[in-house]
Amino acid sequence: MKIFTKRFNRILAKLQESFLEENRENKKMLDTYLKFVEGSVTERELELANSQLQQILKNLGLGILLILPFSPITLPYIFSKAKELNIDLIPNWYKSLSNDDDRLE
Repeated sequence: MKIFTKRFNRILAKLQESFLEENRENKKMLDTYLKFVEGSVTERELELANSQLQQILKNLGLGILLILPFSPITLPYIFSKAKELNIDLIPNWYKSLSNDDDRLE
């Protein structure tokens, strides 16, 4: 039971850090878009901001997919089709949580 508690706490800490990192990146993205409106942004900053916006849209899309009726049936199908078409549906923050040593058994 103690091993489970340690793993669970480690997973929660990693999840918290991922959310904090997402928050920092979202703030940078908004700052970049404000600089873009003012006309003082570099091409690289704009690329990073657009990349972060894509991550936000992935999060929203995944959330919508999860609340759909029959999602336990449709999600595996959607993910297999996305993999066939080389479409990445999984947000980066979730990928960073998916290490083998952090899985609960």
